[in-house]
Amino acid sequence: MKNNKIVYLAVATALGSLSTTAHSAGFQLAETSATGLGRAFAGEAAMADNASAQFRNPALLSYLADTQVSAGGIYVNPNVDIDGQNSSTGPTSTDDVAHDAVIPNFYFSHQLDDRFTAGIALATNFGMETDLGNDFTGTQFGNEAAVTTFEINPNLAWKATDQLRIGAGIRYVLGEGSIGAKTNTDGSMVTKQGKLPVNEGTTLKYMEGDDRAWGWQLGAVYDINDKHRIGVNYRSEVNLTLDGHAEGLTYNINPNGSGSPFSNTHYAGSMDLTLPATAELSSLHQLTEQWAVHTSLNWTEWSSFDKLEADIPSLSSDPQMVKVENWEDNYRFAIGTTYQWNQQLTLRSGIAYDTSAVSDQNRTLTIPETDRTWLSVGAGYEMTPQLTLDAAFTYVFAKDAPVKEPRDGIDSLSEDVAAQAFGSFEGETTGNVWLVGVQASYRF
Repeated sequence: MKNNKIVYLAVATALGSLSTTAHSAGFQLAETSATGLGRAFAGEAAMADNASAQFRNPALLSYLADTQVSAGGIYVNPNVDIDGQNSSTGPTSTDDVAHDAVIPNFYFSHQLDDRFTAGIALATNFGMETDLGNDFTGTQFGNEAAVTTFEINPNLAWKATDQLRIGAGIRYVLGEGSIGAKTNTDGSMVTKQGKLPVNEGTTLKYMEGDDRAWGWQLGAVYDINDKHRIGVNYRSEVNLTLDGHAEGLTYNINPNGSGSPFSNTHYAGSMDLTLPATAELSSLHQLTEQWAVHTSLNWTEWSSFDKLEADIPSLSSDPQMVKVENWEDNYRFAIGTTYQWNQQLTLRSGIAYDTSAVSDQNRTLTIPETDRTWLSVGAGYEMTPQLTLDAAFTYVFAKDAPVKEPRDGIDSLSEDVAAQAFGSFEGETTGNVWLVGVQASYRF
């Protein structure tokens, strides 16, 4: 696997999806366009502003005339801190554990005839990166995690009637990722060779891998009348098997392991990960010629992310438990407004609330997943009849939340051994995120 620091799918002792890194629940990214960002992504399955609409509902392509192109990017600046106590070494903290990122996108649509419109989306909706640093005395449970996906998504929409539009798309997802856990103090661990000293900076566990997989999406839009519209969309789960290698002392705790506990042996292996299914129900209500209100209810099947197991044939014929996650399905509620100031200028605003995909018991240091509140503003300006520029700004408040490792009631050999050797951790995660997006749309 390529050594890419924005890599997709970090998972193992510290699989990491920092909610404030990914901004939606888990390691999900909502940042698909600057147009949507300006209204906190409210009404996305019902609004066809430009070619970017197809990524959230392929049926919306049927509202787009001629040929259109949209391209842009969203800059993400997360500020996530962790403070607490290590049972062995005392107070410890780490700041800015989530890295800045730019999330690009590109969309194309073409009207084939009066009934059919085709399009293609190049974007992503899963990814994150965390690094807990070298001074934090909780890295025995995970010191880094990075995930990235890139999606190629061709779509087709059909205008079934004047009121009903239906769309479908194929999703080809490229994903890769890495995770790590290491010591930051001297200690000792029981290995298959007995109790041995472990120096500061020793790798306890590191894994990386990549894969390619297929998925699909279906959507529909119904115009109740010329002022009210509803849209629905469903995106399938995508099953990835990350092929790569593993290394680290933790793999030698198992009596079935082989090799020296301090060797740099790379073990070939893989790990299954399911990108969860999602669904969205949206509405658009044109209240006056200038004012419109739009809403969204989103659901993500995070309950499919219950545990992570590694397949390392040279160590064991059975899968090795990497991390028990026990995530839960989550919901997102959003409401936004659009105001048509004049023929050229459109103003947008929105507010959204994301529920956490984990309970307090299951929250981990590299996944400090918690509830979030979005506040967004944005604008679009029609430079010419063909060219429109959009910009948006969002501030995300993350709820302060407790985090403890090892977790009560979770049976995890690697976490328990790490705690015995280097101390347990109990504390709190705090954070916020701000985002800035820009986008250009051109109609041929």
